[in-house]
Amino acid sequence: MFFEPFFYMMAIPAVLIVGISKGGFGGGLGVVAVPILTLAIDPVLAAAIMLPILCIMDLIALKAFWKKWDGELFKSLIPSAITGILVGTLSFHYFNADAIKLMIGVLAIGFTIQHWLKLSASKKEPSKIRAAFWSSISGFTSFVAHAGGPPITFYLLPLKLEKSIYQGTSVLFFTSINYLKLIPYFFLGQLSMTNVKTSLTLLPVAFIGVYLGIILHKRMSQELFFKLAYLFLFLTGLKLTWDGVTAFL
Repeated sequence: MFFEPFFYMMAIPAVLIVGISKGGFGGGLGVVAVPILTLAIDPVLAAAIMLPILCIMDLIALKAFWKKWDGELFKSLIPSAITGILVGTLSFHYFNADAIKLMIGVLAIGFTIQHWLKLSASKKEPSKIRAAFWSSISGFTSFVAHAGGPPITFYLLPLKLEKSIYQGTSVLFFTSINYLKLIPYFFLGQLSMTNVKTSLTLLPVAFIGVYLGIILHKRMSQELFFKLAYLFLFLTGLKLTWDGVTAFL
């Protein structure tokens, strides 16, 4: 296992932030974990250590928001997300994770600014085409670097769902794809005993983070919830864009 103090200095706040996001804010900030951990370890290793933690977080959040999801909406998302995971698996040795981060980061920033400027303030109706497109991108980026939050947020936020329905649908979606990702991660050799043991040492932090997120979700108004959701999406976009740009400099 990784006993180096610096690793845990990075891992503990990363897992805590992701837990709070998963428990109360749609999981969008799940994207910050791998970039933070890469300050201490290899990115591929960071993704491998985070996956079991994310799976446990998902189960806790799923219990808290049980049956609060939109079933029809979920059904429209999951098939294309599986396709995205499959593409990520087949291209595992070829993709450029930094280019993907840059692309998603710029989209996240642009999407949020558009919302803040009220360029697209009207509620959008569900669309099979948009659902298929964004969920496939989410499945792919989730496989690459657990960065599936922003793409699916692009689709879900304009639907203006009730906050718990939004949260429940997001939780069910990411629970499904994270557990599906265990299969290719295993066959690609990413779930070694050392990695899993390291994940287990961070589980107490994961529990604390998710429960804090659940408490915050219940205590805030719907208006504040979505203001924070857009803010977190913007901050995530800045982080991804910074990671992508600096990697190419």
